[in-house]
Amino acid sequence: MFGADVLDLGIDIDVWPWVWLVVAVVFAVIEISFVGGTFVLLPFAVSAFAASLLGFSDAPIEAQWAVFVFGGAALFVVAYRWVRRFIQRNDLPVGVGADRLVGLVGFATADISPFDVERRGRVTVEGEVWAALAAGAEPIAAGTSIRVVEVVGTRVVVEPMSSPAPPDVDSGGAGTTDAGTTERSPE
Repeated sequence: MFGADVLDLGIDIDVWPWVWLVVAVVFAVIEISFVGGTFVLLPFAVSAFAASLLGFSDAPIEAQWAVFVFGGAALFVVAYRWVRRFIQRNDLPVGVGADRLVGLVGFATADISPFDVERRGRVTVEGEVWAALAAGAEPIAAGTSIRVVEVVGTRVVVEPMSSPAPPDVDSGGAGTTDAGTTERSPE
């Protein structure tokens, strides 16, 4: 049905192996230089190289095109599945990086607004000071106990807690020393 005159595109049959070799090199260079190792063009670079080998061994042009198109597609599917499995296996476990803050309790050191475009809201969580946004529509006053519900970029999204006083604020004569023990002021 399709003859060699349809698939050879008017190129001499002895030139096709070199065409496939150039396509393979160009795809590989683009993959490495511009696409950044995403394995988008690499399977087709490999299949073009295989088509080049077929061309040098005087295989029909139809076989060369089939190896390039179908072999590249098959290698692409294999590489996609391998990369997807690799990414799923190597996700950061919960509690690593900034996501470790989700669920932790702290307190607001500056007033927090839900739409803080000036980035003034601050919280302290486990001794670290973070820029913060309020999770609800209501602002959170400084000194309010909070719980981190999400990390968005370099800011934490927090919600107020029911306990009003942060752990290191002196309330009513009781306080916490540096060693973590509670001491009573003399009455």
